[in-house]
Amino acid sequence: MGLIHDVIDEQGRQAAFNLDFPRPEIEAASSFMSDEDHRIGFLYSGWCQAALPHRRLADDSKGWQIDSDHVCLIIQPGMRRGPTGNPIHVGVPYGSRARLILLYMQSEAIRTNCRDIELGKSLRSWMKRMSIPIGGKNLEAVREQADRLSRCQLSFEIVNGRTRGITSQKIMESSMFLEPDPNIDTVDDVFMLTAKLSSEFFEGLKKHPVPFREAAIRALSNNSMALDIYSWLAYRLHSLDKPTPITWKGLKAQFGTAYSQMNNFRLRFIPNLKLALAAYPEAIVSETDGRIGLTLHPSPPPVRRKIYAVK
Repeated sequence: MGLIHDVIDEQGRQAAFNLDFPRPEIEAASSFMSDEDHRIGFLYSGWCQAALPHRRLADDSKGWQIDSDHVCLIIQPGMRRGPTGNPIHVGVPYGSRARLILLYMQSEAIRTNCRDIELGKSLRSWMKRMSIPIGGKNLEAVREQADRLSRCQLSFEIVNGRTRGITSQKIMESSMFLEPDPNIDTVDDVFMLTAKLSSEFFEGLKKHPVPFREAAIRALSNNSMALDIYSWLAYRLHSLDKPTPITWKGLKAQFGTAYSQMNNFRLRFIPNLKLALAAYPEAIVSETDGRIGLTLHPSPPPVRRKIYAVK
């Protein structure tokens, strides 16, 4: 465990406050350590190497591109029926809510070994488990991100030596929404009834699933960058056989394309890295040098290796 986990475990949460650990780290570590729900979920390994934008892009944006060492992700936003006879852009999905919806759908698909997913109240229950109250602005945000996810097109470009593989796919082959009733003002409104993952997305998920602890996602649920860093570490650390340096330039390409200045990115990345580590006590990451980057060390995965039976 990290120092903050040792302090909380041996002396209690208040001792961590007395030692001037940042409050968000204490809250995340304490939440994770006290969580008795041991359920696990899954996500496709591609999302661990390249992810959605953190902030809203212009709705008429041509798309989103992000590059990591071996993966390039391009997301093309979808369109929907417009009120004047011309289709309108719905925009690229973004932020923590879109990530939580994706995590839920992928976990359900692996759990049931089926690309048909019942949503509705099940998705609401998941959001509540992730400490996201569904009502008011949160309900509208989840509704909007579900719509964006259902319409967008993905392109994953994976490079392995001289080999370059490209897959183009939709996340959902089909979905069914329930339009809000303007005459009913209730937080119990069910807006998305069913979804069917595309066969390409489902097959990729089954071949390359990365397990995660729901307790960790719950501790980080409101922070999209911390969620991305946790997913990346969960995918990367346990596969290493020796300490591996990674430069700030490489980290910025994967996590900080929205930042024009490296210093601004580093100031944002470091606290989020510490948040992710607070929810992943087994992880070992050190700063190589303030100006160079980080060193990733071989570490146990957040979910111990098991044999997962697929029906």
